[in-house]
Amino acid sequence: MGARRTLAVLLLTASLGLVGCGAGDSASGDAKSAAHDGGRGAAGSGFSADESAEKPAEGADRDGTAKPSAPPAAHVIRTAALDMEVKDAVKALANARAVVERAGGRVENETSERVDDTHVTSHVVLRVPQEQYGPVLTELAGAGKLLSRKADAKDVTDQVVDVQSRIATQRASVARVRELMERATKLSDVVTLEGQLSSRQAELESLLARQASLKDRTTLATITLTLTEAETPDAKEDDDPGFLDALGGGWDALVATLRWITVAIGAVAPFAALLGLLYAMWRWLVRPRLRPRPAPGAEVTSPSGARD
Repeated sequence: MGARRTLAVLLLTASLGLVGCGAGDSASGDAKSAAHDGGRGAAGSGFSADESAEKPAEGADRDGTAKPSAPPAAHVIRTAALDMEVKDAVKALANARAVVERAGGRVENETSERVDDTHVTSHVVLRVPQEQYGPVLTELAGAGKLLSRKADAKDVTDQVVDVQSRIATQRASVARVRELMERATKLSDVVTLEGQLSSRQAELESLLARQASLKDRTTLATITLTLTEAETPDAKEDDDPGFLDALGGGWDALVATLRWITVAIGAVAPFAALLGLLYAMWRWLVRPRLRPRPAPGAEVTSPSGARD
């Protein structure tokens, strides 16, 4: 009986040891499986634990610094001047208007005149959108003989950005003054704040006007077009003098000469009249009194011829 009890105790101890080892191996396997699955999950997300911690925020570089903002859009003032020689200035001007209207622009100023009754000259200022500036300029330059062309582009991006910044600052300043006015209780403070508000609003309006001017000039390009008709062959031939031209010139010279002679006579007439009057007075009044006296020792004869 003692031997059997001893054998049973040994068998029980051995079985318990085997069960404990199996449980430890199972727990170890489960831990390893969990660790393996966790690693796969992190790898499946594309980042490890360290990489996930070091991932930069959206909109920043990998070193953590913020990305630079995009540069502001360019604002350019474009102007051009074209001097064209055309056969018909009126027709060419109508075509220029049509080209500008198709491009979405407008005619801002127009002047036409007839020179020497021989040809017409037109001067017109056109405003066209910036994106249509090149095509419109090319089309206008092909309407006739190009005499001169001048184009200019001025970048005013810095001015536009500066004006926008100053407008934002000035608006904030006006808002602050208005807020202070609402809180003011003393009359003197209200008067002072009203003066500040008036001056700051005037500055804001000036900045807004400048912004509008820059927007207009950068949105629409300016093209100054001058159209001059070419002289006709008849007009050139008329420039050569002929017989009738010479006859007319001689008659004009004769009339001019007679006119100058008449003017000269009119200028001399008062002096001549005065000299004539003086001569008449001397001839009939003064001269008879100036008879010559007889020389000393000369014989005086009587009317009968006897000597004294």
